[in-house]
Amino acid sequence: MHYPFQLQPLPYAYDAMEPFIDAKTMEIHHSKHVQTYVDNLNKALENQPDYQSWPLERLLYNLEQLPQAIQAPVRNSGGGVYNHNLYFNIMAPGGKPLAQGSLKAAIERDFGAVEELLAQLKAAGLSVFGSGWAWLVADGTGRLSIYKTPNQDTQIPANLTPVINLDVWEHAYYLKVQNRRAEYIDNWFNVIDWEAAQRNYSKFGETDFSTI
Repeated sequence: MHYPFQLQPLPYAYDAMEPFIDAKTMEIHHSKHVQTYVDNLNKALENQPDYQSWPLERLLYNLEQLPQAIQAPVRNSGGGVYNHNLYFNIMAPGGKPLAQGSLKAAIERDFGAVEELLAQLKAAGLSVFGSGWAWLVADGTGRLSIYKTPNQDTQIPANLTPVINLDVWEHAYYLKVQNRRAEYIDNWFNVIDWEAAQRNYSKFGETDFSTI
């Protein structure tokens, strides 16, 4: 993905996550919030031809090398595009189960059980002050850990492979559960696509964002 960026279509209908995530929230989240991030990212880059061929990951990894005037919009809007593309693609109607494989083995090694992983991911999501994200990430050796970022910051500067990312901005849940973030997280766990998480995990050690 590089300039001009486009809104990535969802691989399912807006009502596909019912009853756990309501259709109106999904529609507004994707077609309004993420579209705005795409538009603002393109606006930031429209007069920056030196950076228009850069992939999104390269822009986000090299923020401090960008002209100062576009560092904040690339961090915020570029991060919003990157994070949401991952988020929407880690969800599936009714969720998909975690099968035997390298991710399940890593979870059991590093957390003991899936239930403990989810408890720690929920705790991280609840501890984000204001808006942000909770992540399950893998380092270059495949070791898993919980990671959190504020606002639309990403895990890219830390050179970690994202496995699962949980959006805890209020726009992800406020229409359905108002301020009850814990309820939203519990609902969201029912739509995790663990097959997609396994595919994400399988990329650990392959991606070095500094070389993109």
